[in-house]
Amino acid sequence: MAIAHRRIGTGPVRVIVLHDWFGTCATWGSVLDHLDPEGFSYVFLDYRGYGDRRDVAGRYSLAEIADDVLELADQLGWDTFSLLGHSMGGKAAQQVLVRAPERIEKLIGTAPVPAAPYAMDDATHALFYGAAEDPDKRRAILDLVTGHRVSRHWLERMVAHSLAASRPEAFAGYLASWQPLDLSSAVKGNTVPVLVLIGEHDLALTAEVMRGTWQVWYPNCRIRTLPGTGHYPPQETPVAFATAVEAFLVS
Repeated sequence: MAIAHRRIGTGPVRVIVLHDWFGTCATWGSVLDHLDPEGFSYVFLDYRGYGDRRDVAGRYSLAEIADDVLELADQLGWDTFSLLGHSMGGKAAQQVLVRAPERIEKLIGTAPVPAAPYAMDDATHALFYGAAEDPDKRRAILDLVTGHRVSRHWLERMVAHSLAASRPEAFAGYLASWQPLDLSSAVKGNTVPVLVLIGEHDLALTAEVMRGTWQVWYPNCRIRTLPGTGHYPPQETPVAFATAVEAFLVS
């Protein structure tokens, strides 16, 4: 069965885009208006249980996302391609890299979860693992990672979209997959060109975290902090984000 996806552009630089834990293909914001459709081909994949694939049953794991990415690439006729992953999608992209390193040209992580298990104290564990059933916990997480500086309306829209566009069991399942998963030994030393983009106001996935994880494991990794944004650069600073992504992809 063909895997549903959304595409922007028909250019020669091929990119599969993986969304975050809260989002879908529809929550990349106005950055979609600033991507170059002549130089690039961007393909956006919703995970099983999310967005356009909300009714597709699954195990809701990063391994399953990797299977779907590679099947989608085959469907497109793409032997090789780059990956752009946001937050949880950054860890999912690394799962794809582990599965098929010879097919990945470049890797971009946007506020990306590192390859090692994501450490949580008791309070953080309760907050994250309670978010599948509690909209207030989803809002608290979004407020935290954007530095307690975004508008009430934006937070409420993001929570509403995440509730409507994802199944609770999928939301919970992916967390149970990405949070404890350890891919660090599998990716360590991989020489794929990597760009890590982080927001200066992200209080969770900071430059310090990236230097101690991504830059340790990937010898060809650059880290860039984007000013004026938290965890959601595609929405908060879309032009700067698109410019950074495309400059790296053609460098």
